[in-house]
Amino acid sequence: MSTHYKKIALELSIAEKQVSTTAGLLDEGATVPFISRYRKEMTGSLDEVQVAAVRDRLQQLRELDKRREAILKSLTEMGKLTPELEKQINEAETMVLLEDIYLPYRPKRKTRATAAREKGLQPLADLIFLQSRVDLEAEAAKCIDDEKGVKSTEEALAGARDIISEHISENAEVRTKMRALFLEKGTFQSKVITGKEEAGVKYRDYFDWTEPVKSIPSHRILAIRRGEKEEMLSMDIQPPEDASIGLLEQLFVKGNNESSQQVKQAVGDGYKRLLKPSMETEIRLFTKKKADEEAIRVFVENARQLLLAAPLGQKRVMAIDPGFRTGCKVVCLDEQGKLLEYTAIFPHTGAGNAKEAEKTTKHLFEKYGIEAIAIGNGTAGRETELFVRNLNLPGVNIVMVNESGASIYSASDVAREEFPDKDVTVRGAVSIGRRLMDPLAELVKIDPKSIGVGQYQHDVDQNKLQVSLDDTVISCVNAVGVELNTASKQILAYVSGLGPQLAQNIVEYRNEHGAFKRRDQLKKVARLGDKAYEQAAGFLRIRDAENPLDASAVHPERYTLVEQMAKDLKCSVKELMDNTPIRKSIPLQKYVTDTVGLPTLNDIMAELAKPGRDPREQFEAFSFTDGVNGINDLKIGMKLPGIVTNITNFGAFVDIGVHQDGLVHLSQITNRFIKDPNEVLKVHQKVEVTVTEVDVNRKRIALSMKVNEPRETSQPRNQPKPVTERKAQSQPETDMAIKLAALKGRFK
Repeated sequence: MSTHYKKIALELSIAEKQVSTTAGLLDEGATVPFISRYRKEMTGSLDEVQVAAVRDRLQQLRELDKRREAILKSLTEMGKLTPELEKQINEAETMVLLEDIYLPYRPKRKTRATAAREKGLQPLADLIFLQSRVDLEAEAAKCIDDEKGVKSTEEALAGARDIISEHISENAEVRTKMRALFLEKGTFQSKVITGKEEAGVKYRDYFDWTEPVKSIPSHRILAIRRGEKEEMLSMDIQPPEDASIGLLEQLFVKGNNESSQQVKQAVGDGYKRLLKPSMETEIRLFTKKKADEEAIRVFVENARQLLLAAPLGQKRVMAIDPGFRTGCKVVCLDEQGKLLEYTAIFPHTGAGNAKEAEKTTKHLFEKYGIEAIAIGNGTAGRETELFVRNLNLPGVNIVMVNESGASIYSASDVAREEFPDKDVTVRGAVSIGRRLMDPLAELVKIDPKSIGVGQYQHDVDQNKLQVSLDDTVISCVNAVGVELNTASKQILAYVSGLGPQLAQNIVEYRNEHGAFKRRDQLKKVARLGDKAYEQAAGFLRIRDAENPLDASAVHPERYTLVEQMAKDLKCSVKELMDNTPIRKSIPLQKYVTDTVGLPTLNDIMAELAKPGRDPREQFEAFSFTDGVNGINDLKIGMKLPGIVTNITNFGAFVDIGVHQDGLVHLSQITNRFIKDPNEVLKVHQKVEVTVTEVDVNRKRIALSMKVNEPRETSQPRNQPKPVTERKAQSQPETDMAIKLAALKGRFK
């Protein structure tokens, strides 16, 4: 195990002691947020990313050890484990190399080589492989045996070549070198399937596409694979065949005699029949894995930014789920998000209905003292926003809210449990309102894959995606903290050390016994033991608690320390928290111990200054440009405010209030060169963009964030660029329709 710690320490550029301590805490059941927040002295102040990296790498190495043990056991049982082979297996540092070593011994279905061995042709193969000068005809003739099925010298030689071919294709060194060659020199090739030209028009960029394996970006791999899955494209990985066979011949053909010619034949056959297909499969899997990792990274980063979007806070909110013919569903929520009243208005279906809608909206506004109005950004969203703004309601924020996933929530078990007697439109409107009040608390109720951000998230490894998303949601929830007395069981489930069952038990205890007055009451919750309490307590807040520290991120295990500080200064803990001069007079060095160092003491001081502070940004009101409500209102050169809704490898999507997000290509984000849009942008960021291209027919909008004016284009405004021109670009990107569809989930 110590070798693992040393390896991880070198890979992460941290001390071995930090790795071993972190591993010990993880093995004891500590969570990543708890370790990074409350065990800084033990880990040397490793942050969440580093702790998670230790956890994940340790898991990989332990899985490698398990597989190593299984292989050694299998070889021992087969009687084929030699000291040299055991040494190779023990020194293998990757799963790929381990499987390469085991491949020649792994039980397999009957092959041409196994059939040849059963015919007694192994000695002939061994003789040929030595490539010494012998009379091959005579040697092969010795192997003729009608009973074994060898009827001629040619059959004997063919069988021997089959044995050699398999031996070469299963050689670990060969596979390592060939794998490297495929990755360095191989190419992705895609072609349209004959007859699918019209049906597969969304993939037309890939109808005849070639790109090096080593440089093809993740989103193109996933786009081509999706086209293949939908049977619109064929995809191949083409290696440099001459170089591949040349490499094998260099390794195995050692002369120019009859035996050497037989080996040369075996090399060609083994490459085309065994090694090439095997390598192609491996490279497909490898590139898919790398593409998945990149797509998951993009999606997780977007999800984090969306989850940590600025909350409006505890305000009385009217939420409107807009619609034309079916009307707008209106709900009124109190400061805690409780549903007070709901109704439907029809402001877009005639003057009489609009008048009635105006009357109803004003009545609800006054009745409930509404402080903010949230309007979903879907169909009829801008028209409904205009209707509400024209009411001139005093002192109210009117905010367009991204409603992605609201319909998913409204039909979910969570929504049915909360509002069993309400229809999906009411539930959706409630979700829109609560999303404005506290995005994090509401979005945790929705499958993160449905919240409208990401890049091909439905095409990647769903298990890996879920693990990464869970990590991200847990990180966000614990970074913000959770109000114990008002939190839903969905958000409580993500608190360090809890989970769905304990979250349910907390809610049931709260319903039965009333609000928690102290953190230590958590110990009375069914099945919530000391370990869960230790992990969770610091992330749970109790507003107006008996002990003011219960409203902060100070962990209960440090209450005695804070009380000692207050005692030394002859004041109460409350005074210590309220009085900055007293707090600043604390000599922190005095309180340093073996278990409490300056990192923890500084965290405590920060919490005493701003107990339970929310790390999210302050909410700022935002509005789109008046009069620009649809794509037909756009003109090239317009400068418009917008909100970043999604970030991908190739650019960012921006909502400018016309029902169709525009794309700011990577090259149009800033005047300087950037590799990743995340260097400059984040989801929910407010930006100013310039319209550079509008395609009304295909609902495509190209935007720029560059400071200088966009260059005029000779292309007609509503015409796409020719395929040949797109191909000529230095960094050709997927057809925008594919990008939008991938991100909006249209091609599921």
